[in-house]
Amino acid sequence: MFTGTRFTGTGTALVTPFQRDGALDERALQGLIRRQIDAGTDFLVPCGTTGESPTLTHEEHLRVVEIAVKLAKGRIPVLAGAGGYNTSEVISLARELAEIGADGILSVTPYYNKPTQEGLYQHFRAIAEAMPLPIILYSVQGRTGVNIEPATVKRLAAIENIVGIKEASGNISQMAAILNTVPEGFIVLSGDDAITLPLIALGGRGVISVVSNEIPAEMTQLTRLALQGDFAGAREIHRRYHPLMEINFVESNPIPVKAALAEMDLLEPVWRLPLVPPKAENLTRIRAVLESLGLVKRESTVDARERAHAAVAH
Repeated sequence: MFTGTRFTGTGTALVTPFQRDGALDERALQGLIRRQIDAGTDFLVPCGTTGESPTLTHEEHLRVVEIAVKLAKGRIPVLAGAGGYNTSEVISLARELAEIGADGILSVTPYYNKPTQEGLYQHFRAIAEAMPLPIILYSVQGRTGVNIEPATVKRLAAIENIVGIKEASGNISQMAAILNTVPEGFIVLSGDDAITLPLIALGGRGVISVVSNEIPAEMTQLTRLALQGDFAGAREIHRRYHPLMEINFVESNPIPVKAALAEMDLLEPVWRLPLVPPKAENLTRIRAVLESLGLVKRESTVDARERAHAAVAH
């Protein structure tokens, strides 16, 4: 019996750290994962698009998930990214991730080729039938150009091991429509940190979060309070950290969040092309938000100038 209950609360869409030469930084990755586990994050999401998965080699993709599974040690689930526009390749990758020990698969809608709703249904159905793990759909029209409509989500929810959806349309009405049409056990997760509270109020079960890379304990607490019905407590946390949720998207994700983590000395400020470091003025804004929240110490103008020149794109 497949269930999505293991993927409720806060799941962190992990960034992928790189060394100055562009190689995978396994040491930094291990540190990030341990930090998440220690903070009480409910589940890990390696190799999603926040993890720059389109730029990872096949071997790197498997290695990142392998490290997450090894460090999680069964204490928290690992929902590994496996999506794309080539259905057979997604199936092959998903099977390998299952062998490594992933607990489930997060599969983004095919991008660029813009399949019809029937095409989306057949794509995800083929993946589900070919592998043994539960699947969370990922709908993010603004990044892929295609939306999983509520009627299609309803059809897919009837497939045993399709257990939920990460909904990042930004359309609250659509989220409500999905919640009104899927079975009780089918979980709907927010794909946007700032929409976590309203989605839980409608019946959502949590978030796959970007901001929890920076504030794992706080975002986890926000979600747990909301799920317990303590919306006053959850709102208090939301209001404090909403500026951070917003600044994380001042440029394309994951440019800002990796810049913030570099400011927090948790990784090197390195991205893989076509992503590049944030503009200097945006880095200053990111730094200001982090300082206002006490996540970094205030710095001098000279330090800021040196830091702005340190970012690297490979």
